[in-house]
Amino acid sequence: MSLTGISANRLELLQIANAVAMEKSIDKEIVIEAIEDAIQKAARSRYGAEHDIRAHIDPKTGEMTLKRVLTVVDDAAEIEEGTLGVQRLADALAADKEAFVGKVYEEILPPFEFGRVQTQMARQVVTQKVREAERERQFEEFKDRVGEIVNGSVKRVEYGNVIVDLGRGEGIMRRDQSIPREAFNVGDRIRAYIYDVRRETKGPQIMLSRAHGGFMAKLFAQEVPEVYDGVIEIRAVARDPGSRAKMAVISNEGSIDPVGACVGMRGSRVQAVVAELQGEKIDIIQWSDDEATFIVNALAPAEVTKVVMDEEDERVEVVVPDEQLSLAIGRRGQNVRLASQLSGWQIDIMTESQESERRQREFSERTVLFQEALDVDEVIAQLLVTEGFAAVEDVAFVEEGEIANIEGFDEDTAVELQARARDWLDRETTELDNKRKALGVEDALLEIEGVTLPMAVALGTGEVKSVDDLAGMVPDDLRGYFENKNGVRVREVGILESFNLSPEAAEGLIMRARIVMGWIDAPVVEPEPAAAEEVAASEPEEA
Repeated sequence: MSLTGISANRLELLQIANAVAMEKSIDKEIVIEAIEDAIQKAARSRYGAEHDIRAHIDPKTGEMTLKRVLTVVDDAAEIEEGTLGVQRLADALAADKEAFVGKVYEEILPPFEFGRVQTQMARQVVTQKVREAERERQFEEFKDRVGEIVNGSVKRVEYGNVIVDLGRGEGIMRRDQSIPREAFNVGDRIRAYIYDVRRETKGPQIMLSRAHGGFMAKLFAQEVPEVYDGVIEIRAVARDPGSRAKMAVISNEGSIDPVGACVGMRGSRVQAVVAELQGEKIDIIQWSDDEATFIVNALAPAEVTKVVMDEEDERVEVVVPDEQLSLAIGRRGQNVRLASQLSGWQIDIMTESQESERRQREFSERTVLFQEALDVDEVIAQLLVTEGFAAVEDVAFVEEGEIANIEGFDEDTAVELQARARDWLDRETTELDNKRKALGVEDALLEIEGVTLPMAVALGTGEVKSVDDLAGMVPDDLRGYFENKNGVRVREVGILESFNLSPEAAEGLIMRARIVMGWIDAPVVEPEPAAAEEVAASEPEEA
């Protein structure tokens, strides 16, 4: 861009502004404003940096006006550093008897030739302003296109990251967002999914992906008219890019089979997507609002015989026939991992023989517990276990009739069993409390809501002996966590892992300890509107 002086040909100036605006796809007014800023900055370097000099270019004629503006301020006014074009009232009155605070003087300045320094300065200002406008235009254009598939050409490849020319912008596909073993060369055409657009100092970052689940979903929307029209919904996608994927679909019309529609005649529709994803195998399954049914579907092609769900911990135990175990787990755990991602549940797989062994082991352990705690023979202990009693507490505090109604028992037997159970619990409590004291666990720790005596002993064994110690924990310290060591996933046992605390329960214990310590304030519980009205109504009126 040539800026030799403000006396330059006016039409040439407008032509320059039009050319830059078209090249950068920005408004001509922005380019003209940039030129005005450049001229103003150059003029201040000529006339003095303290002057408020303003340039105006008529967007129709190209006529240039350059003027110096001076504003009168009060003598006592505090003038901030960097404020341009101000004059105190006393100085203004010396030159103009009619001066007053707020009066503005404007002086038209004559044209001047740009020197080498001013030309360079002006070029930098215009370049910077145009670049900022171009970046803002790119961000505004692409920010609403998140979730779309775009076509572009590979501009360059840097350390595995692919820079893509999108025509009116530039996107980046990082190495972890590309399909493994997929190589691109400069000039290659590429289709990718916009999963994020970020505004950063170096310009808008248009983040592209071919490994994102949304990319596969959008490809199906292009291949399957029912998906595009919304008749079939893609509810969830889980991918192991380039290898295998699972996609859950549901139909909003009972007459349409969502799985069949996505597969297409002889697999034509799904094969078109598979070809774009470099041969990635796709399992299309039926979505179900019943989570147990959906998990069973997600584990296909393996057959499932039993599902046991732990909603608090979002874990599910799945039992499969012995011969189906390898199929359910999949190669390198791929099938169960994708099913877990798809459903959002942690899935533990067990064979029928393993489950049978576990049931027998639990039955034996509970039988022995009842024999020792209640001082009864094996037959009575087995009867209690068979009837669903799992712990001594169940026997001690259940309704008396529930024990008396067991075949072969009567009321006297029930009373005696409950008495023995309570005696055992009292002895157990005394023993545990002595153990707690021996470990040095403070009494105050037991006063934290949710901390039981067995928990206090476990905490003491884990060197958590005060409220302060508990307040300094994090939920993973209590529940346990997985950690990668030398590429192997290892389980770190939590202090309270045997108590099967949910994440919310573990966090609640820690938060209550922090409130007691004064680290945080207790949450304010607002009274229910109805309750507040009742309180107000019950208060006596003032005389």
